[in-house]
Amino acid sequence: MSAPPSGKGEPVDRKQQLVDWIASGEKPAEAWRIGTEHEKFVFRRADLSPVPFDGPDGIAAVLEGLAGRFGWERLVEDGKVVALTRNGCNITLEPGGQLELSGAPLRTIHETCAEVAGHLEECRSVAEPLGLGMLGVGFQPLWPRAAIPWMPKGRYAIMRRYMQRQGTLGLDMMLRTCTVQVNLDYADEADMVKKLRVSLALQPLATALFANSPFSEGTPNGFKSYRAHVWTDTDADRTGIPAFVFEDGMSYERWVDYALDTPMYFVYRDGAYLDVAGRSFRDFLKGELPELPGEKPTLSDWSDHVTTLFPEVRLKKYLEMRGADCGASDQLCGLPALWVGLLYDQTSLDAAWDLVRDWSVAEMEELRGAVPKLGLQAPFRDGTVQDLARRVLAIAEHGLKARGRLDWIGTSEESYLSDLHETAASGVTPADRKLRLYHGRWNGSVRPMFGEYAF
Repeated sequence: MSAPPSGKGEPVDRKQQLVDWIASGEKPAEAWRIGTEHEKFVFRRADLSPVPFDGPDGIAAVLEGLAGRFGWERLVEDGKVVALTRNGCNITLEPGGQLELSGAPLRTIHETCAEVAGHLEECRSVAEPLGLGMLGVGFQPLWPRAAIPWMPKGRYAIMRRYMQRQGTLGLDMMLRTCTVQVNLDYADEADMVKKLRVSLALQPLATALFANSPFSEGTPNGFKSYRAHVWTDTDADRTGIPAFVFEDGMSYERWVDYALDTPMYFVYRDGAYLDVAGRSFRDFLKGELPELPGEKPTLSDWSDHVTTLFPEVRLKKYLEMRGADCGASDQLCGLPALWVGLLYDQTSLDAAWDLVRDWSVAEMEELRGAVPKLGLQAPFRDGTVQDLARRVLAIAEHGLKARGRLDWIGTSEESYLSDLHETAASGVTPADRKLRLYHGRWNGSVRPMFGEYAF
């Protein structure tokens, strides 16, 4: 999630300003970039326990170590360092202490993969002397919700109260999940609509390929991606597949209307978060927010608000692909490869659209419900998601080849799809591999995962 906001910016009194804010993200193809984000669990190596914010081996110590050794600038909230920034990147905290890298917008997957590798090396060098490790999976495999410490960020206290009124798994989403996502650009409104429709339809496929959360509280939970299941009962007002995206007339303005009708969480003023959970941004736009009578929002308020929408794909000034569990470093490179291959080459984008254009929203919702439990074996039409994965990966590979972006030794970006091709061919996801280990060499324990799969 985002670093502390400013509460400042251009005053807003017309909806068109919000439409223009999204439209300002338009870029010509040569300026399209790739932004990769991922979260990871921090744990004490001695007993695998979660790590609180304070203390000599706490999350704050990790942030201070990264800032002191590697030149990150500290971002402070209420006297505590809660985020770092450097060269277009941010390191932020999820509610349960999950450490998130929000990468810089980069030109190639080679660059974003190198960025991830460099970040993980910095984290290791700081964490190991503190006796800490970091794990990339979709759901906390060992500890119950009550054991997870809350981070001292004002927005999380507001969300914590509100989540408990909206669904049964919202607090688990906040405290016990980790994801990897990629942020991609669009040329204009028509390009945005096509990319949004393709990526929303295919998000369950990404969930299946990257499924990596089969355990909770030390035992198998019956899911391949329990993280994805958690999102089905978090907050129906702001999650899932927005059906209007597939209707005639989809536009920037339609998305703005969706965001305006999604209840607010907070407003940031004078260094503090004001709880307005459940209030209407439409009322705020009219100066009728009860907590700030007569005051109208700023573009910073709008930017904050749209970060509290959690559909499977989120539109801001770019598109965020949100469907994948976090995993090993090859998965952190594989996700941008999948979506860049599908969306950044026109021929591949057209092929992907041809594949999904006759899918109904009901089919997409059914797929979204089945994939967390069944993964690649989820049925779809006359086959399975595994069959679909082979077709989609072929389209993505074509797109990456057409881009022709080589690294310094001449390797093309499609090399980052190799592990996904293996997963699609075998039908064995990261979750399946861990379940086999659990029932085999791990002798019914998830604890070995923290050693074998730590970054």
